[in-house]
Amino acid sequence: MNESIKSKIPLLFLLSISISWGFYYQSDSWLNDYGHANFEWLFLLDALLVLPIVCFMCVKNNKQAILKAVVLVSLAIWVASYIIPEQNKLLLNHLESGRYLVMAAILALEIAAVMTVYFSIKVAIGKDQDPDISIDTAVKRYLGDTVLAKVFSFETRMWTFAFFAKRIKAGSFHGRQHFSYHQKDGAKSNLLGFIFLIALEVPLMHLFLHYVWSPFGANIITLLTLASLVFFVAEYRAVSRRPVSLVGNELVIRYGLYHSFIIPLNNIANIQQHDEYVARAQHIKRYNYSGNPNVKIELKVPQGAVESVFIGLDNPGQFISAVVDSASLTPQYNN
Repeated sequence: MNESIKSKIPLLFLLSISISWGFYYQSDSWLNDYGHANFEWLFLLDALLVLPIVCFMCVKNNKQAILKAVVLVSLAIWVASYIIPEQNKLLLNHLESGRYLVMAAILALEIAAVMTVYFSIKVAIGKDQDPDISIDTAVKRYLGDTVLAKVFSFETRMWTFAFFAKRIKAGSFHGRQHFSYHQKDGAKSNLLGFIFLIALEVPLMHLFLHYVWSPFGANIITLLTLASLVFFVAEYRAVSRRPVSLVGNELVIRYGLYHSFIIPLNNIANIQQHDEYVARAQHIKRYNYSGNPNVKIELKVPQGAVESVFIGLDNPGQFISAVVDSASLTPQYNN
């Protein structure tokens, strides 16, 4: 079985038992003897015994399996507090108080891991190492090559560019040739415009929601808006520093904060200039901020579901010439 699918089975198991037992406890039918058979051990048996076993069966690394089991069991106890009727809670009352200690311990471990990753990246950037490699290496050291690691790498990259962008240069990234994209159709200026709009909107929207709707709701919306503001600031700083590069026998497409897309040069069928709108599609990857992409790359063999890649660059002609020379292709031109 595919490892990425296998790693999701514990969470899917938790969702399935939460829904099925939730229906059982909340129903008033012959299934639960019309409310007289809502025994808490029915759900707790799956949550405290079967769920950890599923975690260890689906996760190879024992440390990651333990962490996942603890997190999911704590989440299961939280679910149980809602779906099991109050009059049927015995053991659960003790577990509910204990789960806060577990969550606090997990939070402490996560903070320690984040700080360790932070200092590892700071040292690597200080030595002028490739920032992407520094971040991925530091994150994978603690989380392995998992979906969570990819998410955390993105978050770490966002905070790195939000606070340490001045210490990162395009030349810090690996590659014999780098290509920029931040000047195309005013991409960087547009991002700056979004930043100013969000910054101006935050206090006005907070006051409006505070008095018209709910103070608590206003605080939540404001926090989410501030998070989006941090993202745009980091994106604004990243677009002029994370280049598209030719690295060895590969084309590495870095675009803003998003994960790099790597194309082996021998997998490029052809490359040509482009000037038309490109609609979203499963077999297409688009890297462009404004206007239309100006470079089209067709792949010989699909990478995942991707068959074509469209990029918006500052100097598409220079980029195409460099890729053609490196991949020994025959240049293609639009009619």
